[in-house]
Amino acid sequence: MDHLVDRGKVILLNGASSSGKSTIAKALQAAIDQPFWCMSIDHFNAAKMLPQERIASGEYPWKDLRQKFFDGFHRCLPALATAGNNLIVEPIIETPKWMSDLLELLAGLDVFFVGVHCPLEVLEERERARGDRRLGEARTDFETTHGFCTYDFELNSTEPLTANIDGVLNAWRGRKSPSAFELSRSAIAVDLG
Repeated sequence: MDHLVDRGKVILLNGASSSGKSTIAKALQAAIDQPFWCMSIDHFNAAKMLPQERIASGEYPWKDLRQKFFDGFHRCLPALATAGNNLIVEPIIETPKWMSDLLELLAGLDVFFVGVHCPLEVLEERERARGDRRLGEARTDFETTHGFCTYDFELNSTEPLTANIDGVLNAWRGRKSPSAFELSRSAIAVDLG
């Protein structure tokens, strides 16, 4: 490549399944003063990228495909951002390993990390109403997702959407270095060193 491209910025919205990340991402995309792509695992599923019928039939066991799928999703983020694309990403960071991978993969990028919280009873009600989730995923996510994350900003998705978007935008515009991602990456480096 014979020209330099400005690296994109990344806003990560981490929260349990059914916590409202997609609603927040779309509202944030509409309100922010720069072009941002919204990316989530749900978009990959909606695009029918996976062989869903063959997974559902058991021909391709999801347990054999799942880790590679999530590894691939995580690895596409720095490719898009280093090409100059701004991203709003809706992961569910399920394990310390996934957190560690993202810290490494997104090193050197401007990452603003938002914790999206939601009470368990609301998560479970939304999960049942959606009908496209395995019952119990929301509870599992609720119990694990935030346990190993340090955020730049946190919100409760049961609060009014406009207030949450205003809060994220104000915090994002006022962000300073080191970010929560930079501090977490430094802490891991110290632990390993």
